[in-house]
Amino acid sequence: MLARREHSYLELTRKLLNTYPEDEIAQALEKLKQQNYQSDKRFSNEFIQMRFNQGKGPVKIAIDLKQRGIEHFDLSEYDFFALAKEIRTSKYGKEVPSNYKEKAKQQRFLQSRGFGFDEIKFSFES
Repeated sequence: MLARREHSYLELTRKLLNTYPEDEIAQALEKLKQQNYQSDKRFSNEFIQMRFNQGKGPVKIAIDLKQRGIEHFDLSEYDFFALAKEIRTSKYGKEVPSNYKEKAKQQRFLQSRGFGFDEIKFSFES
């Protein structure tokens, strides 16, 4: 599994529970961790980069990482304000909507992508 892509410790445990006993899984994963074949830090860095490239916001990325058992991660090196603006303009154009209904629609879209209030507000500034 690790040859194809990085997996978190929790992901590997969940996948292997269907086939192997829990104590064998723990032993094997600890050995992989010691040999640096499995790393939650490396997984989280790759996962964040992948989701950022997909246009996902920090809220969504944080939720996805926590679901995969990653509690500590750093999103500070990514510019989510610029990403939110880029996503909004690529979908709806550079013009800021004049009516409330259209603006609310665009805000909901960005919120569904996982952007926070500040990033969404910034995306409407010219």
